[in-house]
Amino acid sequence: MRADWKPGTLIYPLPAILVSCGRVGEEVNLFTASWVGTICTNPPMCYVSIRPERHSYGLIKEQMEFALNLTTRAMAHATDWCGVVSGRKYDKFAETGLTIERGKCIEAPLVLESPISLECRVKQIIPLGSHDMFIAEVVNVRADEAYLDPETGAFDMARADLLSYAHGEYFSLGDYLGHFGWSVKKDRTKRRKPRSLAR
Repeated sequence: MRADWKPGTLIYPLPAILVSCGRVGEEVNLFTASWVGTICTNPPMCYVSIRPERHSYGLIKEQMEFALNLTTRAMAHATDWCGVVSGRKYDKFAETGLTIERGKCIEAPLVLESPISLECRVKQIIPLGSHDMFIAEVVNVRADEAYLDPETGAFDMARADLLSYAHGEYFSLGDYLGHFGWSVKKDRTKRRKPRSLAR
């Protein structure tokens, strides 16, 4: 038996992302977002949906760039805190102890403690209702070398202990079940050498 509910966005789990914006040396901010996703491979493009009343909305709209910083179990407290307080009142980097890192291709800050940071340039803003969708091209990826396999250069997602968000709650990722396509492999091998994220 299944129940019908009113329409809602119950697509979970989602990543718990720290979005960093502003300009290093001037005003910078962090906020937590899960309305984030991949929309194209070539060119690499993603989106983040933001309420216009949020402090970071104006910073991103003016500068047309931001960074998406993946979070970990160790960053869970800071990730939640950045989602419930306003950058109008707090210096979130200072309050959380997170470290500003300069990007390679954008002036917005990255979060040094993040295992992977995506530098993004906004290509289009689509008003949708409660949120506006910022569609952006990924212009650089910064990965923490501590999680790279020394032989293959592959990023170890499991060891990074990434954080996810599901309907108001945070979770670390669960057990490894298999790689994409393992269900149709003749030997049904679940584990393989991970492909490098390096480009």
